[in-house]
Amino acid sequence: FFRELLENAERSLNDMFVRTYGMLYMQNSEVFQDLFTELKRYYTGGNVNLEEMLNDFWARLLERMFQLINPQYHFSEDYLECVSKYTDQLKPFGDVPRKLKVQVTRAFIAARTFVQGLTVGREVANRVSKVSPTPGCIRALMKMLYCPYCRGLPTVKPCNNYCLNVMKGCLANQADLDTEWNLFIDAMLLVAERLEGPFNIESVMDPIDVKISEAIMNMQENSMQVSAKVFQGCGQPKPAPALRSSRSVPESFNTRFRPYNPEERPTTAAGTSLDRLRTIWRTMQHG
Repeated sequence: FFRELLENAERSLNDMFVRTYGMLYMQNSEVFQDLFTELKRYYTGGNVNLEEMLNDFWARLLERMFQLINPQYHFSEDYLECVSKYTDQLKPFGDVPRKLKVQVTRAFIAARTFVQGLTVGREVANRVSKVSPTPGCIRALMKMLYCPYCRGLPTVKPCNNYCLNVMKGCLANQADLDTEWNLFIDAMLLVAERLEGPFNIESVMDPIDVKISEAIMNMQENSMQVSAKVFQGCGQPKPAPALRSSRSVPESFNTRFRPYNPEERPTTAAGTSLDRLRTIWRTMQHG
């Protein structure tokens, strides 16, 4: 589910930005591709600091946009590095980066925790299923299942109480897991509730293209003030060669946003059936 959600969000952003910004986006698309690559890497267990990664994304985006809104100048790598240092001070993208950082961080931490928990649960179940029965259990099972054959009564089945007693003895070790397993399931249910509420990764990723585009528009609207403050802090840049495109800012950007399409979403996150896994090890003893 989460992988599909990320793929849909990346595809939606790419489609929208190609329509909205055209060649300007395509020439700088690796900035956005790297964002989703890092989000996927974090989700799959990679060593990614989400806050630092998001800060780097906005700093890189500021560097690229600053060049686009000032095509009459040539900017060196050192100058662009100076520009990126003004990201927090100038807030060229408005409040979008701060809000998105909070939402993405808590949603992805919850999502990764949930997936890692499912992996642990699967491994526990697999290992328990491979535990060999004790010699006493094997003898009891053999006696229960094959004594009727020895007496010429192959169709006779063991009585219910006898069968339950044998199974209780054979699954005694598994039943000892029940308390800890229930605590694990309760914790997983708590994370699942968070994913359906304030930590909902779906509500964060579905509109991320619109939010980033709003941030870009905010940068465009405040381009003159941002440029003036950067020039004041980093110095006056060198003029660009005469052949450099002199396209104005309004020609570079427009404000067409995509409409939401709920049908593109994957089915909602699983997790509501976890409560059925409570007491699973103990109930195995009772058939």
